[in-house]
Amino acid sequence: MAHAHSVKRYKGLMDWLTTVDHKKIAVLYLLGGGLFFAIGGFEAILIRLQLIKPMNDMLEAQTFNELITMHGTTMIFLGVMPIVFALMNAIIPLQIGARDVAFPFLNSLGFWTFLFGGILLNLSWVMGGAPDAGWTAYTPLSSTMYSASHGVDFYTVGLQIAGLGTLIGGLNFLATIITMRAPGMSYMRMPMFTWASFVTSAMILFAFPAVTVGLVLLTFDRVLGANFFNVDGGGNPVLWQHIFWIFGHPEVYILILPAFGVISEVIPTFARKRLFGYSSMVFATILIAFLGFMVWAHHMFTTGLGPVANALFSISTMLIAVPTGIKIFNWLFTMWGGQVKFTAANLFAVGFIPTFTMGGVTGVMLASAPADFQFHDTYFVVAHFHYVIVGGMVFGLLSGLHYWWPKMFGRVLNETLGKWTFWTFAIGFHMTFFVQHFLGLMGMQRRVFTYLPNQGFDTMNLVSTVGAFLMGVGIIFFTINIIKSFMQPRGCANDPWEDGRTLEWTIPSPPPEYNFKQIPLVRGLDAYWKEKAAGNTEMTPAEPIGPIHMPSPTILPFVMSVGIFIAGLGLMFSGEEFSSSFMSFIFNNWIVCGLGLLITFGSMLMRSLFDDHGWHIEPEEFQEEGV
Repeated sequence: MAHAHSVKRYKGLMDWLTTVDHKKIAVLYLLGGGLFFAIGGFEAILIRLQLIKPMNDMLEAQTFNELITMHGTTMIFLGVMPIVFALMNAIIPLQIGARDVAFPFLNSLGFWTFLFGGILLNLSWVMGGAPDAGWTAYTPLSSTMYSASHGVDFYTVGLQIAGLGTLIGGLNFLATIITMRAPGMSYMRMPMFTWASFVTSAMILFAFPAVTVGLVLLTFDRVLGANFFNVDGGGNPVLWQHIFWIFGHPEVYILILPAFGVISEVIPTFARKRLFGYSSMVFATILIAFLGFMVWAHHMFTTGLGPVANALFSISTMLIAVPTGIKIFNWLFTMWGGQVKFTAANLFAVGFIPTFTMGGVTGVMLASAPADFQFHDTYFVVAHFHYVIVGGMVFGLLSGLHYWWPKMFGRVLNETLGKWTFWTFAIGFHMTFFVQHFLGLMGMQRRVFTYLPNQGFDTMNLVSTVGAFLMGVGIIFFTINIIKSFMQPRGCANDPWEDGRTLEWTIPSPPPEYNFKQIPLVRGLDAYWKEKAAGNTEMTPAEPIGPIHMPSPTILPFVMSVGIFIAGLGLMFSGEEFSSSFMSFIFNNWIVCGLGLLITFGSMLMRSLFDDHGWHIEPEEFQEEGV
């Protein structure tokens, strides 16, 4: 095994392409997710501009269909999901007292497959038209009969590749949390963000295979002429809805549970109090995950499943309100009597509570099957899920980013700009989506690219569009804040909030490559807070100082992902579409597909043959490595 200086250390771009360090992969996820979030936000602005007035002709119907499909798909799969993984990568190993994740190579592979899947999906804009069947891609709308371009093929193949990255990430964090916790950290001493991420990872493990199977079947229908969803060939279009929503509803909780975890870290820190009802929070998280798999057909009340199925799914949906309610009351009780500081991070956390509650209340309304017959496919549903996903998920992520930014980058974000971000984003959010409840109740349908005047829709759509721009201004403030922070010198305090409770606040900001010189000994819940209360300034180490083993950087995850990307592209295009015989040969789908698979499997073989098993950092090199 090599010493630190005999290992090839890359610089610049090559460092980022080859890194297996979870902290750098967190930054990559943040950059990738931020890019796709910006693309999805731009698509949303275009949608709202089209709906700003009746009979607007800014966009054609086909372009509008492509925009709403890509906005939903990009935001759910490529925007917020990777930012969740950014926070998980940056924080979880630090919170559990680990030096790395369980599988650093897989961690890198997960990021690159996500990125290339997202790029493949967005290439559809310049390669013959984007998917246009809605983000749920319902059959038969997504069949070749109604969507003849390659748009939906980009959707099916791109999401399979990106979903592979998410599945790998979920497996990795399950293994990390189960096997790599510091001595003394039992399950009931884990921080709530770690718990939420643990349960989320388990959900990913069960939910993502379902959508992968569905996407494979839809690819077979479209590329190979199969009949899984084609009624003429004996297929069943409702089968797609079942497959999609068996994944799709747990996905909502896969997104929201990490946000719950963030809120459960931020509120106790800025209330200077222990989280109220820790045990009930843990069990509520597990119960939400369990019930999340039992409710998928509430998206399908109008498909004719019958009164028994509708009643069962209606009841199970309403039950989810119970563990969610437990969490909301616990957050409120945590603040009750606390010395609450309204930092930017805490403003987003506190703003999250009423906003998410409103989304939950409309969710219970939609859970009633007879009411859902009226609400279905109206803007009421649009308002509901944006209150849950944006009012919950995005508020939670912005809270977490403001809170952990100093730990990730060694620089504190500007509080004034952070508050401007909160107020513009929050006011803009409620302007955009609150009125959409009433638009829905008045009968405005989802997915319509224009509407007639004098139906009572005009003013509310104008307000909604103005609100969307205000949200955009909020994100611009946040971007300015990030740029401004990087103009400052690095190196804020270990615990810049002075009230940090968990292990990540015990080490330098940003953390050294090896995280902990010595793995800490955990004596209870809120381990760092407990040590501070006992008068200790540092954690008690659980091991003597010795050499630290680190994984080697490698380019193979990047190369494997390029191979999968090429194979996916080849699967979609066939030779006869090109007039030139040379182009036909180059783009013959099986040749390109085979080349991509050869690159991928060749990289796997190289990994197994030439893995150098990592390297050591010696104690005398600690200080140098940590700079």
